[in-house]
Amino acid sequence: MSPALQSDVLVIGGGLFGAFTGLFLARAGLKVTLLEKGQIGAQASATNFGNLRLHGRSARQYPLSIRAQELWESYGSLTGEDCEIDRTGHLYFAGGERGEIQLRKDVETATRFGVESQLLEGALLRERFGFLSDRIRLAAFSPRSAVANPRLSTPPVARAMARAGGTVIEGCEIANFDASSGGFAVTSTDGRHFEAPKLVNAAGAWSGALAKQAGEPVPMFSAGPPQFVTEPLPHRLHPSVHMVEGDVIVRQIPRGNIIFSGYPRTHSLPSGAFTHVPPAKTLRGMRELVQCIPMLARAEVIRVWSGVEGYLPDMLPVIGPSTTTPGLFHAFGGSGGGFQIAPAVGQCLAAVVQGEVSPVDISSYGIDRFTERSEVSEKIHLEFDQ
Repeated sequence: MSPALQSDVLVIGGGLFGAFTGLFLARAGLKVTLLEKGQIGAQASATNFGNLRLHGRSARQYPLSIRAQELWESYGSLTGEDCEIDRTGHLYFAGGERGEIQLRKDVETATRFGVESQLLEGALLRERFGFLSDRIRLAAFSPRSAVANPRLSTPPVARAMARAGGTVIEGCEIANFDASSGGFAVTSTDGRHFEAPKLVNAAGAWSGALAKQAGEPVPMFSAGPPQFVTEPLPHRLHPSVHMVEGDVIVRQIPRGNIIFSGYPRTHSLPSGAFTHVPPAKTLRGMRELVQCIPMLARAEVIRVWSGVEGYLPDMLPVIGPSTTTPGLFHAFGGSGGGFQIAPAVGQCLAAVVQGEVSPVDISSYGIDRFTERSEVSEKIHLEFDQ
């Protein structure tokens, strides 16, 4: 048997949560090894919509989200590369009366945390965003929100980690891990061995299996939203546009293509290999999009896709130390909003791994919050196939 590769910290999972955690640990001088079963950033971190929005978040998540936005705004200095971040602003609109009530609440929450959010209705809404259908009566605009190219976002973080002294190993699927008083021994499915006193579980939608092995099962499931992209069109849609009810989430990239995402999400295959996109959902999304933005009525769809994302009952991630296994730390379950918060998740967890105070309080994200009476977000019933 070949000798085990020794590290200070092993990170399992090469999505944004794992890559940012590894980057901040490596920059702190720790010997970090990141193990990814496939390719860096090829799962949910690459297949999501790319929204860096500051609207529509729960009050519990705003401190983490605001810190994350600061880190996205310094992405170039953090990684030395670019991922097409564009501060487009975020236009959040209501499709009906229920949405209008929720929108006013969301704007109030955002304002309370210092996020600029401008309510727009009537003539002012028509003047500023005339592409919206006349049936849309209320919207809000957040100028600090942005978008990024998710396919380009994770590899630069991993490369920056490597330049800081970390090791990145792709094609390394984990078979099991053993915990002892001396740390962790991890074995890959092809027989490679790794050892470290600390282990980070950031395996995305596959994190639940590792948590269960540690005696901390969580009620996580995998799903993904139906998404599609159109042919390039004349550039008319500058902000990222998002219906409160979630039926339409859309943006136009600089090359002119329109990217769409929406609900209801679809559960992934039991194997977790991928999330099927039912044709009926694509057609439904096209109809909803045209009802909200009529100028796109003749747009041609050229590709559809979805991702495999991990969701938890309260639609919030797990971030923090294990309650059963000293030296084990968790960062998973982005629940559809993980892309934006990822830099702050990595920075906060890296601090906790080192025994330091987290720059943002993450105590409410502990894995021990899941019991028989765990909070269940109403979004579970509204945003998923049942």
